[in-house]
Amino acid sequence: MRKVLVSFFAATLLFCLAPAAHAASWVFLGQAHVDGQHDHDNIEVGKAAGRFRFLQVRVRNAPIEFDHIVVHYGNGESETLQVRDVIRAGRHSRPIPLQGDRFVQSFELWYGKAKPYSARPEVNLFGQK
Repeated sequence: MRKVLVSFFAATLLFCLAPAAHAASWVFLGQAHVDGQHDHDNIEVGKAAGRFRFLQVRVRNAPIEFDHIVVHYGNGESETLQVRDVIRAGRHSRPIPLQGDRFVQSFELWYGKAKPYSARPEVNLFGQK
């Protein structure tokens, strides 16, 4: 009976800690504010931040309508991510896979306010290694 209880508590502990460990693996890369219906911003990352396999977009204050994101890699190559989605305030995108495991130089964001007279939306980018 004791082995069953110890196993149960160990499984419960792992179940509770796994989401926290996963959340801790996201690294803040930068932020920008959407100023109008059509906006374009560039967030510099650089090699100091390391290599990333996934990108996540988090939105605050008001919804943002994304068109696409251009990822500029340290080796001079780029990749266009077709997001084409509205992300509401307080929400985030799914993990977006990046090509390979490479250094990211910058992210070029093409987006706009989803609601014309809303507050000034804020976008935060996170990467996962």
